[in-house]
Amino acid sequence: MEQKQIHIVGHKNPDTDSICSALAYAYLKNIKESGRYIANRAGAINNETKYVLDYFNVNEPELLSDVNVQIRDIEIRHTTAVRDKISLKAAWELMRDEDVVTLPIIHKDNKLKGLITINDIAKSYMDAYDNTVLGIAKTPISNLLEVLDGRLVCGNPDFVIEGGKVFIGAANLIIDEACIEEDDIVLVVDRKETQREAIKLGASCLIVSLNAKVEKEIIDLANEHNCNIITTFLDTYSTARVINQSLPIRFFMRSSNLITFDLDDTLENVKDVMSKLRHRDFPIVDEVGNYCGMVSRRNLLAMKKKQVILVDHNERTQAVNGIENAEILEIIDHHRIGTIETINPVYFRNQPVGCTGTILYQMYQEQKVIPPKDMAGLMCSAILSDTLMFRSPTCTPLDKEAAEALAEIADIDIESYAVNMFEAGSSFKGKTPEELLYQDFKTFDVEEITFGVGQISSMNKRELKRLVKEMDEYLKDKYTAAKCDMIFFVMTNILDEGSTVLCYGEDSVRLLQDAFELEMNGNSCYLEGVVSRKKQIVPRLVEMLQQWEE
Repeated sequence: MEQKQIHIVGHKNPDTDSICSALAYAYLKNIKESGRYIANRAGAINNETKYVLDYFNVNEPELLSDVNVQIRDIEIRHTTAVRDKISLKAAWELMRDEDVVTLPIIHKDNKLKGLITINDIAKSYMDAYDNTVLGIAKTPISNLLEVLDGRLVCGNPDFVIEGGKVFIGAANLIIDEACIEEDDIVLVVDRKETQREAIKLGASCLIVSLNAKVEKEIIDLANEHNCNIITTFLDTYSTARVINQSLPIRFFMRSSNLITFDLDDTLENVKDVMSKLRHRDFPIVDEVGNYCGMVSRRNLLAMKKKQVILVDHNERTQAVNGIENAEILEIIDHHRIGTIETINPVYFRNQPVGCTGTILYQMYQEQKVIPPKDMAGLMCSAILSDTLMFRSPTCTPLDKEAAEALAEIADIDIESYAVNMFEAGSSFKGKTPEELLYQDFKTFDVEEITFGVGQISSMNKRELKRLVKEMDEYLKDKYTAAKCDMIFFVMTNILDEGSTVLCYGEDSVRLLQDAFELEMNGNSCYLEGVVSRKKQIVPRLVEMLQQWEE
């Protein structure tokens, strides 16, 4: 049985630490365990992270935008799909062999065309049809051969009945124009006179019972008149009784208003639809309409949640969509303990260091694994990014020690590499204000208030000064799209080690003013020596909000 993948993913609007930690941890887990761990990202990577990945020639992780259980995550029943020309008998036998009550019907390109159920087949046996139904349903002669276990004595194996009626001529010694019309299907026995007259009157097919011998004279006449002859071991009564089983299923299938599910449909949506309908089975199609299998309520009982490991965050609002419906196995983080809840106990490693990459380096050491050059480079880059090359107050001796050890393995000069990395990340040319806001944006819940903090960092003072006006004009009208009570946008100058902050939302100015004990200039202020959202900004805002609640 194929092992289920375990996703290692950072927060939405990922930064360098979030991406690099996911990649480095997936590598370590796959070395020590089963190889089923996959690094993912929960959003688009920024320019800084792109520079890091390109420098160390590492592929960008695959996007994981939602971890709700989807159809593709459950056990899909791969019921055999059929073409619409097969007989009712063949459909019935297939249902019996596969123990299913619904058969999917497909086009030749595997696109779903319709469905037929066991009830549809039962109804076909019980309903009364007149003697022209084989022609109306355009029944292939191959279906007759199958149902009657017959042999085509002469004629066209690709012939399709498109008209006429079924006529039992076995009881009549002589038949005439009043009995037989052109294209009729005539059930006969071994009487040559009856066979000859039926052919001359334009019958399209003779069905000869009890495997009676057909004379060469009759065969020649049939070929001359384009008449097909089938012999069967069945007697005439049995032939007449089962002949309607040769009808193609397209005559009974349902092809309009089909209820289908996509592989990406969530289980919540599927359950909602199933609760309103009484169908036993539902077909599953991919994004282009190809048939993939069937799903029933029974399949939903065996559903398994997606398994995830969270890195660089533990706030529900920062996590990938659907995290409440996933099975969290581990959390590796260096932020405050947030709002993630788990059903079962998990491995939770949270350390007061400047970067998740530092924790991962410790885990490599603990498990006696020397990281390869690319993984060492990623972890080092994460540390340099999160600590602003050791300038951030979040930086600890452990961070610096880890970065220096990793830099040696990765064969990089910390200062020159960090400058190039920051310059790549601080180029905001061509980016819209919306892209800048969400480049590194996190939300936080305190009591009943949700606030968001976006942050950009640059070594270019002139560029940051230009952005203050541009971002203010954009955010004063658009900040409500973030669905937060308050928003704070932080523009950090790496070299000057300070940040300009813009704030929006009711009480946001008062909150910032109270938290940092300063006078505001409208809705903005400059915070000297403040560069860390995690350690210097968010804790003060949270503490002040809690004081307001008291």
